[in-house]
Amino acid sequence: MTMETTFPSEADLKEWRREFHRYPEPGWCEFRTTVRIVEELEQLNVDEIHIGADALDPDERLGVPEEDVLSEWYEKATSETGRTDVLKQIRGGRTGVVAVVENGAGPTVGLRVDIDALPITESTDGDHRPASDGFRSTNEGFMHACGHDSHITFGLGTIQSVIQRDFSGTFKVFFQPAEELLGGGKAMASGPHIDDVDYLFGAHVGLDYPTGTVVAGLDEALALARMDVTFEGESAHAGLAPNEGRNAVQAFIAAAHNIYATPRHREGKTRVNIGEISADNAANIIADRATASIEVRGESTELMEYMRDAVQRHVNTAAEMHECDAEISLTGESIRQDCDGELVDLVSETVTDRSESLSLIRRDALAASEDATYLMKAVTENGGKATYIGIGGSNPCGHHTPKFDIDEESLSIGVEVLSKSVLKRLS
Repeated sequence: MTMETTFPSEADLKEWRREFHRYPEPGWCEFRTTVRIVEELEQLNVDEIHIGADALDPDERLGVPEEDVLSEWYEKATSETGRTDVLKQIRGGRTGVVAVVENGAGPTVGLRVDIDALPITESTDGDHRPASDGFRSTNEGFMHACGHDSHITFGLGTIQSVIQRDFSGTFKVFFQPAEELLGGGKAMASGPHIDDVDYLFGAHVGLDYPTGTVVAGLDEALALARMDVTFEGESAHAGLAPNEGRNAVQAFIAAAHNIYATPRHREGKTRVNIGEISADNAANIIADRATASIEVRGESTELMEYMRDAVQRHVNTAAEMHECDAEISLTGESIRQDCDGELVDLVSETVTDRSESLSLIRRDALAASEDATYLMKAVTENGGKATYIGIGGSNPCGHHTPKFDIDEESLSIGVEVLSKSVLKRLS
């Protein structure tokens, strides 16, 4: 190892980002992505690579797709890679990687990055750089529209930077699946690799900050719960014998009315929304089945739980009122966990060391939902410290839109800030 840290070249970072952008995969289906991360980690000669059930707790996964969806993405990845050794271990939606670099006694420092994409069809317009420069998504209908391709690059680039440096301790990178589903953070936080982490960094690119701006601590992530609800009744002829039916749509409407009428809480902001409503019945048939997706958010974990519990209560009450059965399935969840002041100070110092080229915002509100908070909470509860960093990327369009992109100069900024921050805790 050398004493001087050599950061990956901008060309290397761009190549990584563009490859992962080309092959987006949704949550728990990141089979090719996981293989490619493993292959790059092998090239970097990290000490340990953990995948499958050795990287996370499969029983804590949320929002895992149906088997036919998992199989489709698995077979696609199998046709595109030759790494059946890796694929066999992650089959069934056990995606994600934990990489470990060890160098003697000392603290354990972690970096969490997410790896999944969104079900969005990417723009083909000429002013959209991935389209004009030839790295638009090849998986039609799916897109890295939130910067997770850049986050994977942050993870690989930071490992490449840190591994060249003399340090004392252990560095772990958590390549977490299924963030967009809010289904992977809890599973990875429940895995075997977080308990000894003393300091944890997370990062997100873009967020409408210009390139060169770094937020040392993003706080106030909205806690969220996402649920699928099914009402089961009994069909009957709507004209001849309506009294013989048990109307699932009527039960759903009663539940929806009361869900939206849930009193807001004096302690802070709460949100609720119902979407993806379905009841496939003709007009002359009493509906025997109705489904919907519901999400609630809260300014704190407790406020989210207040709204979540209210939804469950209203669903069950409406089902009983209309003699239907109700099933509620939790498909995604995140909590609020704010940043630790000590690490916010450390990142701030890292940024001000390059004051001629970077602009510092010490703390700001994230105001969205993010399941890195599960890992942050786990580290904090074990006596450690955590922060979540914003890396400005001058994104020309908002996140989760068909034209989302980032200024690729932000890649080297992110790797430098993360690497130097990590090394300050390992030195």
